[in-house]
Amino acid sequence: MVKHKQFPGEEGLLERLRRRTSLPLAEGLVLGIGDDCAIFRPRGSADDLLFTTDMLIEGVHFLRETHTAGDAGWKALARGLSDIAAMGAEPRFCLLSLALPPWADSRWVDGFYRGLLALGSSAGAPLVGGDLARADRVMADIVVCGAVVRGQALRRDGARAGNAIYVSGALGGSALGLATGRGKAWRRHKRPEPRLALGSFLRERLGATAAMDLSDGLSLDLRRLCLASGLEAEISEPPRYPGATLEQALHGGEDYELLFTLPSTARPPRQFEGLPLTRIGTMRKGRKGVVRLNGSPLPALGFDHFRE
Repeated sequence: MVKHKQFPGEEGLLERLRRRTSLPLAEGLVLGIGDDCAIFRPRGSADDLLFTTDMLIEGVHFLRETHTAGDAGWKALARGLSDIAAMGAEPRFCLLSLALPPWADSRWVDGFYRGLLALGSSAGAPLVGGDLARADRVMADIVVCGAVVRGQALRRDGARAGNAIYVSGALGGSALGLATGRGKAWRRHKRPEPRLALGSFLRERLGATAAMDLSDGLSLDLRRLCLASGLEAEISEPPRYPGATLEQALHGGEDYELLFTLPSTARPPRQFEGLPLTRIGTMRKGRKGVVRLNGSPLPALGFDHFRE
């Protein structure tokens, strides 16, 4: 019997891809695989262009029994916009490739686009193109383009030892909503709010050294930031969404809040436009990628599509 190698998981797969790709820097590519967005620098431009892509798949990211078509459309775009926010950029436009199963009638499709276009209109990300296809389930692949002042994008690899670690908002709300299917937490799960204004504020006013969005859970996403910056992190318990457990706040995912680091001398406001900004720890020299909660190693148990 032939034994196949165990699949390496999402992190391992991305590392394998990084080793097989290289950036032709002379062509304007500044940053490739491994961050929230790729960065392209047009010749002579005062701005860098950022590109991100995210998939939304029926049965994985949403259920048609519990999510309206509008919810699915909104969430498809919100996922991409959150990546733009994490790098301190402003959205420019989006593209959507949408695969539809036989059950998706014109009413459902209209609702999907209504949700997507509503968020796109408020965020400044008009839909400018895409593709359509048939499949056995709904699959949406969103591409979002953003722009940021040349060389000023917030990246995962910019944290330094001694930097303070912060999160926006309260964590675990999306996981709580998914578990209960009711209340404000349920709406938070179905219609997340990308923190675009906050991302720009972190870059322009606070001098953030690194940032990323919390899409797969704090424990896993902070590990990714630590790996990119070559450091470890020491944190205390993060702020919890009312009713959420500590496990949901640490590992739940899909909160789409921002995780960021600031110089130790920075004095950020307690809130930004009513959104709490909470210090949860410090970046330190040590074992790259290690996260410690109250002194003990914190396993990265956030969402991984390929974890067995």
